[in-house]
Amino acid sequence: MAAPSEDVLRRALAERQAAVDAQAEAVRALKAGGGASKADVDAAVEALKALKIEAGAAARRLQQAVGAGAGGAAREELRQAVVNTLERKLFYIPSFKIYRGVAGLYDYGPPGCRVKANVLSFWRQHFVLEENMLEVDCPCVTPEIVLKASGHVEKFTDLMVKDEKTGTCYRADHLLKDFCKEKLEKDLTLPQEKADEFKRVLAILDDLSAEELGAKIKEYGIVAPDTKNPLSDPYPFNLMFQTSIGPTGLSVGYMRPETAQGIFVNFKDLYYYNGQKLPFAAAQIGQAFRNEISPRQGLLRVREFTLAEIEHFVDPEDKSHPKFVDVADLEFLMFPREMQLSGESAKLMKLGEAVSKGTVNNETLGYFIGRVYLFLTRLGIDKGRLRFRQHLPNEMAHYAADCWDAEIESSYGWIECVGIADRSAYDLRAHCEKSGVPLVAHEKFSKPREVEKLVIVPSKKDLGLAFKGNQKMVLEALEAMSEKEALEMKAALETQGETIFKVCTLGKDVVITKKMVSISMEKKLEHQRVFTPSVIEPSFGIGRIIYCLFEHSFYTRPSKSEEEQLNVFRFPPLVAPIKCTVFPLVKNQEFDDAAKVIAKALTTAGISHIIDTTAISIGRRYARTDEIGVPFAVTVDSTANVTIRERDSKEQVRVDINEVASVVQQLTEGQTTWGEVCEKYPAHVGPQGDQE
Repeated sequence: MAAPSEDVLRRALAERQAAVDAQAEAVRALKAGGGASKADVDAAVEALKALKIEAGAAARRLQQAVGAGAGGAAREELRQAVVNTLERKLFYIPSFKIYRGVAGLYDYGPPGCRVKANVLSFWRQHFVLEENMLEVDCPCVTPEIVLKASGHVEKFTDLMVKDEKTGTCYRADHLLKDFCKEKLEKDLTLPQEKADEFKRVLAILDDLSAEELGAKIKEYGIVAPDTKNPLSDPYPFNLMFQTSIGPTGLSVGYMRPETAQGIFVNFKDLYYYNGQKLPFAAAQIGQAFRNEISPRQGLLRVREFTLAEIEHFVDPEDKSHPKFVDVADLEFLMFPREMQLSGESAKLMKLGEAVSKGTVNNETLGYFIGRVYLFLTRLGIDKGRLRFRQHLPNEMAHYAADCWDAEIESSYGWIECVGIADRSAYDLRAHCEKSGVPLVAHEKFSKPREVEKLVIVPSKKDLGLAFKGNQKMVLEALEAMSEKEALEMKAALETQGETIFKVCTLGKDVVITKKMVSISMEKKLEHQRVFTPSVIEPSFGIGRIIYCLFEHSFYTRPSKSEEEQLNVFRFPPLVAPIKCTVFPLVKNQEFDDAAKVIAKALTTAGISHIIDTTAISIGRRYARTDEIGVPFAVTVDSTANVTIRERDSKEQVRVDINEVASVVQQLTEGQTTWGEVCEKYPAHVGPQGDQE
């Protein structure tokens, strides 16, 4: 049976609380009247107690449903344990720490660098190599004209408010979001209509204008979180870091907010390099920069971060994919927009069914959703805490055909880590219009085809006389009309002699007469089809994926004495920062020499490792490497054969010293499993068993 929804639980609590209030009033009336017997008063008091118990139980059920109380505390406790371990073991630390740091900037330390390198290496293997993609590496500094064409200069903004007394800046939508979530999670007596209102605000948050956002902030009495001072009205703040190119300062540039534009502007050359064939994909890994207003949530919201992006160019008339069958049977949590709007939860769906029913727009988009699922789960992301959420109508860009986010659940809630979008032909068209360079593909016909083509011929002379300095904008608007718009104009001109036409660049309607433009349909023989390709774009936030991986991999277990909890990262060998440690059991020259022989063989096999010859107990050495996620430990207690220990099971097998590197290599590369190794080699149980 499905659990009751939050709305049902909130109504139940309100009903029980109303019953408590009514019974309390009845008890007061009985006591005040003086005519009631002691037995009647006692019975009324007992009924009040029973109602209070029921109301308390209803409050606890609601509290559990909204994630407040103990659940929230547990998430906070997990987050602190993970972050403390990560910073103490130097996975990452705040940048410029000795100068008190800068919000939203972090340094990766030695183990963090290795995890990141391993994630990116697997990304290249899983996508670039397996899909035969074309990899590029473009500059971070981008000329303004490129980002004007893409829309970033005008639209890449967040709405900001300021503390009116201190000048401290906050993201307006974050303040409103936090207020609504806190009310829903912590105010259990919230009336149902108010709860519904807060939920509606959260659902349409991305669609609120500056005026609407400001009105809500005033209506709810939201103030600066740190000082409780009043806030300014929201106003747009562009998130790009601006710079200048060259010594004069006249050439404006920006630090790129994404890596995709470098691929789009190189489309013509990449298309030629690929033999002028579609479909093909280009990929890029690189730094991106966003001047976040008030960064928070550690690695999840930063000002400089690593993106890995793919632009898969495809014929808009054929978005099938020959390898879709390879992922069609995958089943995972999907959250289509209809389920979100009706208040349901994500559910398991087969990818093939989602595409065949039209839930996912096309096979190529579906194929990349499947490949992203495989990538994330092989890294070590928990399948049960990974879902693919479809963008709601208010989130969708006007040009997008469909868009899904791979969201991973962490202590911060569901976090968008990968966006997989069908961006149609928007980007190539935008750069084509701005640069004047045709960014198109060609389909050659085996035989010429007769096609009916729309021909729009504006009269520059008549347009010039009518619109003078605005002639060019009217001319461009006429030439850019869709076939439907042009045919409607043609019919109006033939029947009425003139028509009203909206020119967006002028921001007003103008009158077009029959003399100003000729519109006709003409039959032509064509030898090829020229079109602007659509693009399917998977975009990966590497830092976000890595942080979620840290949380999903972290657990604690008691030490042998059970007086302390030991931290462990259960990284798969694929991403572990160090694959293997080598421990001489005791300080002994023969054991040290044997350890060096093993280390040399591991180096030759390309396996990252460390030798630990410290004098502390072997159990403590195991615990120390478990804490940074090393999957295998080799303990040298003989010059002939040694033991290999697996981190999570703590099982050990005895292996000939000459086979160690080969066994560890097969394990780390996924050629064999620990279970298969245990079947092949004798188990070791002895004085060097788990002693943490």
